[in-house]
Amino acid sequence: MLSRIAAWEILQAIGGGAYSDVAIERVFRKYDLAGNDKALAIELACGAVRQRKLLDAWVDRLAKIPSSKQPPLLRWLLHIGLYQIFYMDRIPVSAAVNTSVEIAKSHRLRHLAPVVNAVLRKAVTARESREELPALTNKLESFAQTYSIPFWLAKDLIRWKGEQSAEIIAKAFNQAPSIDLRVNCKRSSIHKLQKKLQDFGIQSRCIEGYSSGINVISGSGDLRQWPGYKEGEWSVQDRSAQWVVPLVEAKPGENVLDACAAPGGKTTHLAELMNDIGEIWAVDRSAKRLKRTALNADRLGFHCIKYLLADSTTLLDQMPQWKGYFHRILLDAPCSGLGTLARNPDCRWRMSPNKIKELVLLQAQLLKALVPLLKVGGRIVYSTCSIHPDENAKQIENFLLSHHQLALKEQKQIWPGDKEGGDGFYAAIIDSV
Repeated sequence: MLSRIAAWEILQAIGGGAYSDVAIERVFRKYDLAGNDKALAIELACGAVRQRKLLDAWVDRLAKIPSSKQPPLLRWLLHIGLYQIFYMDRIPVSAAVNTSVEIAKSHRLRHLAPVVNAVLRKAVTARESREELPALTNKLESFAQTYSIPFWLAKDLIRWKGEQSAEIIAKAFNQAPSIDLRVNCKRSSIHKLQKKLQDFGIQSRCIEGYSSGINVISGSGDLRQWPGYKEGEWSVQDRSAQWVVPLVEAKPGENVLDACAAPGGKTTHLAELMNDIGEIWAVDRSAKRLKRTALNADRLGFHCIKYLLADSTTLLDQMPQWKGYFHRILLDAPCSGLGTLARNPDCRWRMSPNKIKELVLLQAQLLKALVPLLKVGGRIVYSTCSIHPDENAKQIENFLLSHHQLALKEQKQIWPGDKEGGDGFYAAIIDSV
């Protein structure tokens, strides 16, 4: 019961504007849940967010009042129950119905408990009879509903990749994300860490093509309690994010700028590959997130990182001595996050074409502002966790049109559902010539 209440409250927080990771952390501070109960709460909440469009369609079909007019508390509670009925075979449907009704009775929805009961019992009947939602005549609307993504994103995916590839990507959006770890080679090795994890009951495998990456196959509980975490032997980092920093090719002793550093995964990866020798400046405009970067670096044992609270669009104004100072610049730019919809399920409902246009302008400002800080012969690596061409290849194409002293060496787009696995990511290597 407590897992379901926690999941319901996570949905309420997300519905109120909180990011999913913040909402989960906030609710888990409130409830003392065991590892398995936390896992269930996360699965229920994130699954319900991923499948929001489909769950709303079922509410529209089974309830007298459409989902858009339902009180939020009722809507999210129905989503929790419907998700268990339609997506979680291991949970008895009677448990899904009864716990949802009990939550309604004990949490400000007593007068609507009969509605919860009626809708969910209709859902059980629909499941048992293998009833399907009515087919939509509009092909794009059908695609959006089937994969529970906004209409605009469904339209763009098919335009970018064609129907077959768009379907693979949309399916990947709705998969639970993998847990990838990056081994801190300063303090451990893949072999040693895998042995520690195995002794703790956690199974893992090496990630092909990643010298420090392992993928967790099975494991539960608070990751911060896993072997080696407190000792700084590893970090949680998706394999696609691990792919970016080696492109910088930062060498020991160089001056390196991480222009949008928080929460520090790539900053510490830079320090590791530089053998903690040189000068890395981690810059971010969020004091709270920059503090997290510093704490993470301290846990991992890196000391060559310095920190600056600043907006990188005006960095030269604040630090005029940095003109032509950096051998390497990493710009992991603020972006739509469309490559991480499996990991950040709320992003699909939070993002919009207008917000993406604003981000494209910000990315262009950042690129332009950072060029004067680069040494002659230096390198900029631009990356995003997006799959939107305007944020990626088109952004770099437009940038290079007005910066003839720079040349694109290489660029690559990783799509969700690619054989490499991991999140969708883009990176471009730009060299000063």
